[in-house]
Amino acid sequence: MKNALVKTDFNFPGQKCVYHGKVSDVYHINDELMVMVASDRISAFDVILPERIPYKGQVLNQIAAKFLDATSDIVPNWKIATPDPMVTVGVRCEPFKVEMVIRGYLTGSAWRAYKAGDRTLCGITLPEGMIENQKFETPIITPTTKADEGHDENISKEEIIAQGIVSKEDYEQLEKYTQALFKRGSEMAAEKGLILVDTKYEFGKKDGKIILIDEIHTPDSSRYFYADGYAERLAKGEEQRQLSKEFVRQWLIQNGFQGKEGQKVPEMTPAYCESVSERYIELYEHIVGEKFIKADTKNVAARIEHNVTEFLNKQ
Repeated sequence: MKNALVKTDFNFPGQKCVYHGKVSDVYHINDELMVMVASDRISAFDVILPERIPYKGQVLNQIAAKFLDATSDIVPNWKIATPDPMVTVGVRCEPFKVEMVIRGYLTGSAWRAYKAGDRTLCGITLPEGMIENQKFETPIITPTTKADEGHDENISKEEIIAQGIVSKEDYEQLEKYTQALFKRGSEMAAEKGLILVDTKYEFGKKDGKIILIDEIHTPDSSRYFYADGYAERLAKGEEQRQLSKEFVRQWLIQNGFQGKEGQKVPEMTPAYCESVSERYIELYEHIVGEKFIKADTKNVAARIEHNVTEFLNKQ
């Protein structure tokens, strides 16, 4: 675990500034490029957890790169290259201040709200009598505001447009892209025996054109079920076998933590962190369909600095 990457402080050629996010650090290069370093930090309930997860950054970065390449015919995306297993370099865009969350099944926070009696989610009325993990007739889009700090908040399409957060024309295009991306991701998951349950997409704009940004279809941004046994488990009211960060959230909930004031993160032992790492690698191998090759971690920061600097100097 000591070789995992928890924080970065690079000074790349042409660097103007850096933004340290919950799990990724984004370096702005000459107002044109962005270098996104996927760290081994992990967050849940919008809280950065105290321990790192070995190889998590590599898993997320490589899954996202694969899906960005596999969806570039649907919507242009920001990716230019992946000069390091934990790094994507891409074009700099002006991000929209919403995240496009799309749900194919009633689970996670949506199920927790439904179970508590809520029947409206982001302006969408949900039918009575649904059960946990049940499939929606058609996927629903439940956007959230994008918070720089603290919790993202659910918001409706109507509120987004009325508040001028996104124009009506742009928002309707974001919806179309979101639905098409989810359809493609679901088809690719099905080929590997998985169900893409829900996910989120982030978009930006460059030269008047909408661009897909950030990571997509990773276990941090998405939830996957195993297709085999899904119907039987649903009928029996059993938990689904899943590959996503939800297992971390559930472990935290069981140990009394949901990111609320006064709550303390339970102890994350080295054995627990290794088990989380193994789950991330398992998802990679399932969704990508290839053996995960662990990168050299003797000095991760030096490796990244060398690889990115070499790439930028060629631009």
